[in-house]
Amino acid sequence: MALALYEELGESFFVRLVDAFYVGVQASEQLRAMYPEDLTESKRHLTLFLIQYWGGPSTYMQERGHPRLRMRHVPFVIDDAARDAWLSAMRGALASLAATLTDLQIQELDAYFVMAAASLRNA
Repeated sequence: MALALYEELGESFFVRLVDAFYVGVQASEQLRAMYPEDLTESKRHLTLFLIQYWGGPSTYMQERGHPRLRMRHVPFVIDDAARDAWLSAMRGALASLAATLTDLQIQELDAYFVMAAASLRNA
């Protein structure tokens, strides 16, 4: 199932997930400080990245090149607390959409987010 989630869930799922995630970002003083005042582009980038990662169109790659997630996050201090805050916001977003997902889909998405959050820790 891994990269086929885009086919199962569609683009609108990832748009809703990212919108819900950014509600968590705005509620977290720690996370909000890492983002620009206008979140429009940040939301778009994350949406396109997740769509591409989970098997959708490669618009992210076409527009921004290789994701290079660690390099793109180097300017930010991502310690255990920042990782946990990010993961909490993403898990909150996932929970808000859980009624539209199977248990297996939730597990797969959560496992990826746990791995990604851990891999971006740099402090």
